[in-house]
Parts: sequence; structure tokens; C-alpha cells
Amino acid sequence: MGGVVAPYLMLGAILFCIGIYGALSKKNAVIVLLSIELMLNAVNLNLVAFAKLGVNPSITGQVFSLFNIAVAAAEVSVGIAILIALFRNSGKTEVQDMDYMKR
Repeated sequence: MGGVVAPYLMLGAILFCIGIYGALSKKNAVIVLLSIELMLNAVNLNLVAFAKLGVNPSITGQVFSLFNIAVAAAEVSVGIAILIALFRNSGKTEVQDMDYMKR
């Protein structure tokens, strides 16, 4: 059974690596948010793959995946709201320019 889950884990690892590259290297805040969503979806893929094809198949991975989707939806709504507020104040969406609220 371990060989069946390997392609899903490889796809999840590739998606996670693409997401972490985008989150760490891009300057646009929208791209950073999309990269974080890509990482969360890679985790969801791994959770569902282990829940269905793992050593002890059960529904717990799917339940954790649903919680992860709910957290991702909340994160996107708060992130977009903050991004819109910052864009209205400064007119920029670059991550480096978003530290002016410290002052």
C-alpha cells in the first residue's frame, strides 16, 4: 500500500515547494497570499492521501483537511481585507512597503 500513496506525496511536496518559493521570493502581496494557499492545498492533498491510502485508512485526515480549508478561508478573508486597507492608504501592494504601520 505504501507504493500507491507515493505519487500523491510527491505531488504534494512539489506543490508545497512551489508555494514556499512564491511566499519567500515574490514582492507582490497577492502572490504571497496565493502561495500560502498553494501550500495549504498541498497539505490537504497529503492529508486526504494518507486518510484514503495510508497504513491505517480512516476519516481523520479528511476531517483535518476540512478544518484546514476553513482556516484557509478565514486567512484569505482577513489577508485580503488587510491588503485592501493597506492599498487604500498607500497605493502599493508590495510586501516591503507594508511596514509603515509600525510607526
